[in-house]
Amino acid sequence: MDDRTFVIIGAKGQLGTALREKYPNARAVDSDELDITNAEAVRNFDWSDITTILNAAVYANVDGSETTEGRVAAWRVNATGPRNLAEVAGKHGLTLLHISSDYVFDGTQKVHTEDEPLSPLGVYGQAKAAGDLAVSLTPKHYICRTTWLIGEGKNFVRTMLALGKKGINPTVVGDQIGRLTFTSELVRVVDHLLSNGAAFGTYNATNSGDIVSWAEITRAIFKDAGYDLIVTDTATKEYYASKEGVAPRPLNSEMDLSKLQATGFESRDWRDDLAEYTKKEMEQQ
Repeated sequence: MDDRTFVIIGAKGQLGTALREKYPNARAVDSDELDITNAEAVRNFDWSDITTILNAAVYANVDGSETTEGRVAAWRVNATGPRNLAEVAGKHGLTLLHISSDYVFDGTQKVHTEDEPLSPLGVYGQAKAAGDLAVSLTPKHYICRTTWLIGEGKNFVRTMLALGKKGINPTVVGDQIGRLTFTSELVRVVDHLLSNGAAFGTYNATNSGDIVSWAEITRAIFKDAGYDLIVTDTATKEYYASKEGVAPRPLNSEMDLSKLQATGFESRDWRDDLAEYTKKEMEQQ
């Protein structure tokens, strides 16, 4: 597998950064070099030596997507962009690997499988679902649905570590459940699918491990960091009661990993990756 024939879209984001580390010879572009929302720009990009598009570009502001400007941005980046990439992938016979989200579901199913009907709650999820549909029309495609991503950049673990360092006892949502997914794990999934020529299609792509709430994850973070603090659970409805412009969120984000693991992939437990990540963050403080 020659990563010189790869192009990483959204190269400056959390996942894009991790992909650049894995594939140092790939062409890496962000919105300043290629605006995927511009169909003409995408068509005119030099695809001549490219075999594989890794689309890590995303408008990730879930609450911002509910605003007038954010709604437009979310649809442009999360739906129109993937459609434009799908068009050139189909035209040039390229493989398109696209990163999706648990937000394409409403969270009412106990476990989300790849063939569950789309049922997004908010604008962010609706735009991501539209992107999935566009990508799925490309013959050579992978859609990787992930949850609760943690990597380089602003994220939940770093936010909680900052509170812990200040000695703050936080109140955290206790009725949204799922698993953390570390960019290192998601990159392993991407590399596994591409390296092994797995069947094209949609794959749930998260860490393995027990299904817990954000509050439980916070307790695990504090334990790994050595912070003796109290985490108080609260309901999503109560937590956001006094906040305006909040997007609806799926309460259950458990993804069934059996399809991915049937390809021979051995998933890492999120608690193991969290312990390593937290240790590294504490060493850098």
